[in-house]
Amino acid sequence: MLQTGITPDFITVDGGEGGTGAAPPEFSDRVGMPLLQGLSMTHALLVGAGLRDRVKIIASGKILTGFSIVEAMAIGADVTNSARAMLFALGCIQALKCNTNKCPTGITTLDPRLMNGLVVPDKAERVYRYHQKTVHVALEIIGALGLDSPNLVRPEHIMNTGDYGEILTLSKVYPHLNIQSGALLENQGEASVLKLWNAARV
Repeated sequence: MLQTGITPDFITVDGGEGGTGAAPPEFSDRVGMPLLQGLSMTHALLVGAGLRDRVKIIASGKILTGFSIVEAMAIGADVTNSARAMLFALGCIQALKCNTNKCPTGITTLDPRLMNGLVVPDKAERVYRYHQKTVHVALEIIGALGLDSPNLVRPEHIMNTGDYGEILTLSKVYPHLNIQSGALLENQGEASVLKLWNAARV
């Protein structure tokens, strides 16, 4: 990207917490990085490379609540998307039969008998209301932080519990978020980010 000047419009960071009932259990349980770790590292690498203003970041992976939207935005997401939460709003009961054509709720099946369980007008209203309420709660949280725009949320606004029960801001939990724009080009920055940066350049 630096050499060609060509960048993607966006990068989607999909955390390992997400997934489908069709995934093998080992993949669901053991493969992938948690969203917040992957998101914070992606944001830090783009900032450090001086490219963050040119590439949007979309966060996905168990974005279920208004707070999870705000937390992802604090760590660097420009946009969030959600699949699992919308499936829950549709009536998913996590039967783990997504790939069998035997979904008992009718969501992931082509069996006409089972599809009758998915009453589209009813479910559409549920999904709409869930989405509307979730966004409303996210905006309420942003307002409670004293901010008037989602793009003003920063890691310092969100507190988390550390390994030993101490209360930390997300900027302390993820210190690599404090990187300065272009720092990696000068071989500067937090050690974990520099390690990834140098590994990618080999």
